Amino acid sequence: MNDTRSPRAAVVERRTKETDVRVELTLASGPVDVRTGVGFLDHLLSSLAFHGGLSLSLRCDGDIGVDDHHSAEDCALALGSALKDALGDKVGIRRFGSAFAPLDESLARAVVDLSGRPCAVVDLGLTREALGGLACENVAHVVASLANAAMATIHLDVLRGSNDHHRAEAAFKALALALREAIALDGTYGAAVPSAKGAL
Repeated sequence: MNDTRSPRAAVVERRTKETDVRVELTLASGPVDVRTGVGFLDHLLSSLAFHGGLSLSLRCDGDIGVDDHHSAEDCALALGSALKDALGDKVGIRRFGSAFAPLDESLARAVVDLSGRPCAVVDLGLTREALGGLACENVAHVVASLANAAMATIHLDVLRGSNDHHRAEAAFKALALALREAIALDGTYGAAVPSAKGAL
């Protein structure tokens, strides 16, 4: 489907006493530059953008001297809000996406519905306490926060794998591929909102 509308893009700023986050997002492949102050969070969000076919600039100045939780949560909330804004009225999008992604011995599955209803079901099976400064409990929390702010349904699970780095990265790659499919303007529903109700 040829989209003659202005580029699907959004800028979101989120400022609290705990974090200062700025996200610039375009729903088209382009530069990816993520700097959250948490190394593994940078890695996961960069992978999400790159494999999702997104252009992303994300900056976070957070209270990581306290913990990584606030930065992880607020980056995901800001990114989810930007995704929701960039999708606009959702006319012409595919809406649904699903994907598998392997990373060596690990295999992850993601299913996405840009439904307007936030829901996240995440089972990554991580056993380590942290990866690169990011608490493993916050990996799933990032996905849940993203789903809430984007008003999307996300099911994400790791089917197998023995290395937690591989499990987490495979999960975000699968999520990226599913999102890439869901946001695509492919004419599946013509010039209509992809819902039998007429609204998302």
